[in-house]
Amino acid sequence: MQPKIKEVTAILEEIAPLSLQESYDNSGLLVGDENGEVKAVLVALDVTEEVVDEAIANGANLIVSHHPVIFSGLRRLNGKNYVERAVMKAVKNDIAIYSIHTNLDNVLKSGVNQKIAERLGVKNGRILAPVKGKLQKLVCYCPSEHIEAVQSAIFEAGAGQIGKYSDCSFSSEGVGTFKPGEGSTPFYGQIGILAKENEFRLEVVLPSHLSGNVISAMKEAHPYEEVAYDLYNLENYWQESGAGLIGDLAEPVKYDAFLELVKEKMNAGSIRFTDPPKEHIQKVALCGGSGSFLLNRAKEAKADVFLTADFKYHQFFDAENKIMICDIGHYESEQFTIELIRDIIEAGIISKKIANFAVIFTKSVTNPVRYFN
Repeated sequence: MQPKIKEVTAILEEIAPLSLQESYDNSGLLVGDENGEVKAVLVALDVTEEVVDEAIANGANLIVSHHPVIFSGLRRLNGKNYVERAVMKAVKNDIAIYSIHTNLDNVLKSGVNQKIAERLGVKNGRILAPVKGKLQKLVCYCPSEHIEAVQSAIFEAGAGQIGKYSDCSFSSEGVGTFKPGEGSTPFYGQIGILAKENEFRLEVVLPSHLSGNVISAMKEAHPYEEVAYDLYNLENYWQESGAGLIGDLAEPVKYDAFLELVKEKMNAGSIRFTDPPKEHIQKVALCGGSGSFLLNRAKEAKADVFLTADFKYHQFFDAENKIMICDIGHYESEQFTIELIRDIIEAGIISKKIANFAVIFTKSVTNPVRYFN
């Protein structure tokens, strides 16, 4: 039996949860029934009529794109523009459309910016502008002889990861009191009699999108019929998610050699750049797509160059001889995202042990910009 669309989208959302998308974005299943079976997947950067035609020709009934074809609200479907025509054609031919946009931009591991970094040989990648308010702390109370089992279950569900450290927690010992009521089946104590038991307070940090899984795992491993726990929202920055990336080349290179590297590895037809403040480049900040909003972050991080796209004329002045701006074009900065999406889906097919299906790259070049050299 072929997997359902929701099984494929779950693979993508395990890497890039929808909760990580920006407030203006529209990632997720935009067209189609999540319970439909997947015959084949066409991966594209954008969804155009030509891309939908490709899906039809290849027998693909699911298009996974980076950019959402429906970005602002559709008030009518009359075929007056490419968005309406592409959506109408997809619906007519029973083709689902799923987009994985800023949520894929905003993850460090297996994200859009990491893909760019790999192509350019940028190592030790860190989030340039970490996101705030996406972490929670879970506190639960557990008898001492069961603490290790509950810890293991919580860690397995994804809690306790802080930076490069896993299985992080804190525990302190105390005394818990409770009086079992009628109809209860207490693990300790007797109905109607106040009980006092030595317990441990266990604290772990977790990404908020994993809270449901972590709490379920905790309850499954916990011996008590009713588990006492608290879940707090944290204001800490999450170093595994946010905008942009900063890292280092293995060794300094002259700025003109860096531009040659970018042109070759990113298939850039044209590069707009500012004068470099120094001759050599080593610390590299980058952001796929429109990243001019991160320029000050890149300067604060003492990057030698900031590689992104869509800088306006006057924004180039903001380099102020402190950093080299390197604008390679929106399409050029994200074109290899289709390889990234393919790799995520194919790895998920193996790890989830679901029925295999074809994952096809679009052959359509959806870049609307042309260059006259």
